[in-house]
Amino acid sequence: MLGTVRKQLKGHPALIPLLFFIAGGAAMSMGYLARLALRNPDVCWDKKNNPEPWNKMDPTHQYKFCAINMDYSKLKKQGPDF
Repeated sequence: MLGTVRKQLKGHPALIPLLFFIAGGAAMSMGYLARLALRNPDVCWDKKNNPEPWNKMDPTHQYKFCAINMDYSKLKKQGPDF
């Protein structure tokens, strides 16, 4: 398969940027999915030690990837402690 791709790239060099951007997009999407799986408080991998990690989240903790208009340091707690 690698030989076939190499032969196509030699015959059509305009495919090189296309493959570069497809590989870059795939790598970035896999990185974002890995970040969501590891850093999101809604995902629980360890059910023995911490079955509900979202209850231990501080209201000032920024867990979103990008917060444009939100200042998490000024938020107050909205609910009771359990």
